[in-house]
Amino acid sequence: QVQLVESGGGLVQAGGSLRLSCAVSGRAFSDDDMGWFRQNPGKDREFVAAIRRSGDTDYADSVKGRFTISRDNAKSTVYLQMNSLKPEDTAVYRCNRVYYSAPYYYGMEYWGKGALVTVSS
Repeated sequence: QVQLVESGGGLVQAGGSLRLSCAVSGRAFSDDDMGWFRQNPGKDREFVAAIRRSGDTDYADSVKGRFTISRDNAKSTVYLQMNSLKPEDTAVYRCNRVYYSAPYYYGMEYWGKGALVTVSS
């Protein structure tokens, strides 16, 4: 039904940049709030950023000022521009349709495979 396909991951040095893409199919994308999450081995999934259908955005404190989330409704795609990357940003990044119930964002669909981002020191 709903398919989430992340791309754009890779290996980058600290201070570098990457741009992730998430292609969504099976839903009316423009009606949805979307978000990015990340997860390191042995750690819980962590909220990174969200963009509502209105275009309003929200960010985790750890990435605020460095990451930018955006969307292209015509392409049913959400993006995450990551600048000034740090080793602690290393994780598998996944997107999802989100529901916000303060203070948390919840992923509402089955998770995709994700994109691996590795930041070297």
